[in-house]
Amino acid sequence: MPLTVQTPRVPAPPLPWLAPGQAFPPLKAAWGDADPAPGLLAMGETLDVATLLRAYAQGIFPWFSPGQPVLWWSPDPRMVLQTQHFKLHRSLRKRLLQFRSDPSCEIRFDSAFEAVIRACAGKPRAGQNGTWIVPDMVQAYCELQRAGHAHSVETWIDGELVGGLYCVNLGRMVFGESMFAHQTDASKIALAALVAFCRECGIRMIDCQQNTGHLASLGAAEISRTEFAAHLGQTVAKTAPDWQFKSLYWNQLLSTQTLAPP
Repeated sequence: MPLTVQTPRVPAPPLPWLAPGQAFPPLKAAWGDADPAPGLLAMGETLDVATLLRAYAQGIFPWFSPGQPVLWWSPDPRMVLQTQHFKLHRSLRKRLLQFRSDPSCEIRFDSAFEAVIRACAGKPRAGQNGTWIVPDMVQAYCELQRAGHAHSVETWIDGELVGGLYCVNLGRMVFGESMFAHQTDASKIALAALVAFCRECGIRMIDCQQNTGHLASLGAAEISRTEFAAHLGQTVAKTAPDWQFKSLYWNQLLSTQTLAPP
């Protein structure tokens, strides 16, 4: 879901520069392992809703640092979480059972989207001096949320937002972006809620973008860019689900989930 590697310096041309409204290059044109920034496809300055929707529908996402142009990426392989492969460890299952039964605990969708994305932006990741969720990204994804295509999954305890994540949804495909936690397991609870919701709605895959050990421990794995693009072709044009969370959705995890080792 979130990116955790160092953002590279902006490479020199011939990396394509996208004019507003210009089509993205084919995915196979992205830089490969022998290049300075594998997966880098293009750069530009446009980050509006229409451009973001075109990008995500093709398996492309923005990622850039302050002072850089908008950099567009399509890595190969692609890290994804097949929702049926989500690993629910015993400790998290116990925490979810407690969370579900406690009236002071709840999952909300989209009640505090801007607060979630700003919380995700507020903590630099290990090895980074700053955040890739720059102000232009915050503004762009808030506009995407108002257009109905970005969503927050929020963990609330005693009326306080303690963790969550935000994502993009096109049809029956979810693209995970970033998570935060102010209490232990708060982001994992939000991710578990997203997985339960996706299972309920027939969403089979959550895009995680880049490979990390944390994501792998939760069941995410790499697939080829070709396979990822083919899945998008089958899912993004379908009708999007109604983004509401119901407590009965927890049964998608707690009633049928095969537990992972402790």
